[in-house]
Amino acid sequence: MEVDVTRSAGALGDPTARALQSAAGAFGLLASPMRLHIVWLLSQGDRDVTSLAEEIGASLPAVSQHLAKLKLAGLVHSRREGRRQVYFVNDPALVTVVRVMLGQFADRTAPVAEVRELGV
Repeated sequence: MEVDVTRSAGALGDPTARALQSAAGAFGLLASPMRLHIVWLLSQGDRDVTSLAEEIGASLPAVSQHLAKLKLAGLVHSRREGRRQVYFVNDPALVTVVRVMLGQFADRTAPVAEVRELGV
């Protein structure tokens, strides 16, 4: 689901409607804390669903369901290793976006939801 905004930009550097739609779809999928955590963990290295579930502290079915959505959108990929399905992220741009976003919010004292309640 990699979108090159600069290549698809108009004369003034504005992204195309298609690029905006693709980016909004990806951000929508990453709006789930569990899916964001999955992508962050996969950006650190390949993992199977059991490892992901243990690290996240969630059930196998819940993690599998989130992985299926991420895979369908092309944000996550998988390969078979023996009897295991191993998941990975092979898009450096996606890894950068996730790391930047998490880095931006790691040191904030007020979550975005609280800021929204203030009308900001």
